[in-house]
Amino acid sequence: MDLKVEPQTVQVQIANKLRDAILSGYFKPGERLIEARLCEMMQVSRSSIREVLRRLEAQRLVVIVPNRGPSVAEIAWEEAKQIYDVRAILEGEAAALLAERATTDQKRAMAQALTAFLQADEADDAIGRLTATNRFYEVILEGCGNTVIRELLQGLLARINFLRARSMSRPGRTKFSASEMRRILRAVEKKDAAAARTAAVEHVRAACAAAKQVFQPPRRAA
Repeated sequence: MDLKVEPQTVQVQIANKLRDAILSGYFKPGERLIEARLCEMMQVSRSSIREVLRRLEAQRLVVIVPNRGPSVAEIAWEEAKQIYDVRAILEGEAAALLAERATTDQKRAMAQALTAFLQADEADDAIGRLTATNRFYEVILEGCGNTVIRELLQGLLARINFLRARSMSRPGRTKFSASEMRRILRAVEKKDAAAARTAAVEHVRAACAAAKQVFQPPRRAA
């Protein structure tokens, strides 16, 4: 992975590249993030690295422990399951609300995001898949008309992306994910609120099941 940062908009580039490195698994959960090493890899100052690490700490992607320093955050399965439970409720409602009011432009934007997801999957581009998924859900959250749902889910966005990366690491999961997203889109296109809610909830539950296999791999038979 190329982590070198170009001179312009250094802080933004550092944050984006380091976040992508965490979400893609380049830096593993629990791995220490040594400032000197990051400075060398990214060709930036220690003060810039520290500022970005504080930002990522606020997003709960990084943990900074006194006398030990920063490391990649770890999410326990119980917390992950709670996040999925909240997502199922809020995203199901958001999809239903959008289905009742979606514009032609919003439907087109969802379709374009789904196409981008498929292209990223074909290229085995993990960050591209996450970016396209985010675009798909941005349309839902911006178009649903409920700002509280949008704000609550945006507050969880970094951890949601972390979990998405984990669930999509399961072999074959992305194909099912694309099919589930397509079901949401079709329901929105038909203005079928009930079907949109069901499709969104089932999508989250399927992602939860996939993530559980990553957090808790099945035991080998004795």
